[in-house]
Amino acid sequence: MKEKKLKIALTGNPNSGKSTVFNRLTGGYAHVGNWPGVTVEKKEGKFQFRDCEVTVVDLPGIYSLSSHSIDEQIARDFIMKEKPDKIVVIVDASNLERNLYLFTQLLESGANVILNLNMMDIVKNKGIVIDTKILFEIFGVPIVETVASKGEGIEELKEAIVNESKKTKGSFRIDYGDDIELEIGRIERIINLTGYPPRWLAIRLLEGDREILEMTKKEGKNVESQVLNSKKRLEEHLNHELETALVEKRYAFLSGLIKESISKKYDLLEQLEISDRIDRILLNRYLGIPIFLGMMWLLFQFVFTLGNPISDGIKIFMGWLGESTSYGIERFGGSKWLSSLVSDGIIGGVGSVLVFLPPIFLLFLAIAILEASGYMARAAFVMDRFMHALGLHGKSFIPMVMGFGCNIPGIMATRTMESQKDRILTILVIPLMSCTARLPIYTLFAGAFFAENQGWVVFSIYLLGIILAIIVARIFKGLFFKGEVFPLIMELPPYCMPTLKGVLIHMWERGSLFIKKAGTIILGCVVLIWLLASLPLGVEYASKESLIGQIGSFFAPFLKPAGFGFWQAGVALLFGILAKEVVVGTFGTLYGVKEAGLTNVIQEVFTPLSAYAFMVMSLIYIPCIAAIATIKRETNWKWALFAAGYSILLGWLLATGIYQVGKIFF
Repeated sequence: MKEKKLKIALTGNPNSGKSTVFNRLTGGYAHVGNWPGVTVEKKEGKFQFRDCEVTVVDLPGIYSLSSHSIDEQIARDFIMKEKPDKIVVIVDASNLERNLYLFTQLLESGANVILNLNMMDIVKNKGIVIDTKILFEIFGVPIVETVASKGEGIEELKEAIVNESKKTKGSFRIDYGDDIELEIGRIERIINLTGYPPRWLAIRLLEGDREILEMTKKEGKNVESQVLNSKKRLEEHLNHELETALVEKRYAFLSGLIKESISKKYDLLEQLEISDRIDRILLNRYLGIPIFLGMMWLLFQFVFTLGNPISDGIKIFMGWLGESTSYGIERFGGSKWLSSLVSDGIIGGVGSVLVFLPPIFLLFLAIAILEASGYMARAAFVMDRFMHALGLHGKSFIPMVMGFGCNIPGIMATRTMESQKDRILTILVIPLMSCTARLPIYTLFAGAFFAENQGWVVFSIYLLGIILAIIVARIFKGLFFKGEVFPLIMELPPYCMPTLKGVLIHMWERGSLFIKKAGTIILGCVVLIWLLASLPLGVEYASKESLIGQIGSFFAPFLKPAGFGFWQAGVALLFGILAKEVVVGTFGTLYGVKEAGLTNVIQEVFTPLSAYAFMVMSLIYIPCIAAIATIKRETNWKWALFAAGYSILLGWLLATGIYQVGKIFF
């Protein structure tokens, strides 16, 4: 029997549990790339069920098909052009009225839809009863109840996906009222695009969908004139915008539907929700920011308290591996050149970075727990009042928090911001947020000079990045982006208990990128550094007379006021532009020492004051090449070069200031 193949799309509102459903269906194994022409992440996975292979495409989380944002354009274009076999719409069943808005738009489009009522555990806890029979009678599509966080209902969802189901093909319809229906009918009669219900096309045209209008123009009929006339007549009659009227009609339909299909076992107004109780504390005007800072401090204590013992074990292993490899190569007749390449270059360089895998993975684990619990979204609200007072948008804080993991997704996350000025402004300051690529630098220096207060010191660096980002953004706002600041409007997801599988998948997806980088970019960099440190032939390895020594000697005088005016530091910072992790790998390669020895070496060439200044410099100076390229793609070369230029100057000024002022007191 020939295997059947299906391609399905997952869509739904943000915070509806879509990612959890995707992970449950695909087992967490996904191919991650970018959508064509944009830097928005695209996730695609597969699962096998009975005799069917199903490809699952995870569309961006959206609220409607209005195509105002990049995410909405991507989702709408995929649904219209790729025409997946089925679309699974994941909705937060505890908030049906808002979540079903997107679902009704998809039904009107004639798509083959499955309704997934997710978070049914929250529904039951709230005493809500959903009559799925009524929903099925009205919508006429398969309805599956799930609790994706616990894996409940996933098999039933797979069953609905592979089962044959008849497409609605426009059979579902909302009554928009006599006047609007009259104009919809007029437009329907003059359009006929194969594969699309004429009624849906007419509605989209009345909502101002430019792409649909361009498609209908190819028919040669004067569709645009009819649409303009219809909109003019309706807006004169309704006395407000037609698009707003259509939205109101949909929500009126959904409001009536909810009254028919939902009942409550008890009055929710009489019971204070647990989330409300928690928010009264976490979002408190006076306690919110101290609690957020306390959360961040606990995060770093967790990372280093648990991560350091594991790192020490990796240090011992990598030291043994380097010595054993060097001994083995020389014993079996290998040249000292080859021994140095493998031991000093590859193992010394890459190994010195791999030591920091435990704190990096633990940091991603902690962030995943905070995100899954619902707290990270609240952090934006906590900071909004403070940022708004500085003339910034509260939504800026969300990409900035994402920048803790990696600046690149943080930069890309700014696409959700409505104002182009606010978006560019946020992009310019995200590189000041301390990504995990810098964590090996902090861990090395803080462990060597501030072992007893390592968590506090690293926390101060992260906090400095946040403060600098806010100050710099305020300055740039006054210089380049003057204008009104709009209030922050976003939905807070309900608090929920993170699942072990979910947070581990999240941790692995992000942490594995660090391992891949160690095996590609970092390996290539340390081999190049070793080669430059060995040339010209005949010079002492990693000496001032080597090529790399000459390069570093050129930069050393500029770094002397900051307290680290020796050529090895200049080389480390230079190669750190390729990838920040390479800074540690460079030191390991240049000094030809294994991980334990690297701590001893930097204690000889740095002081506690100059070490802190070096960490500050590493935090601020020029984003990595990948981040600069992302800024260029999201904006243009002007802003990318500006971001690189101002950060170099700011990093040098602050590191120099800390060192020079510090010398007065220490």
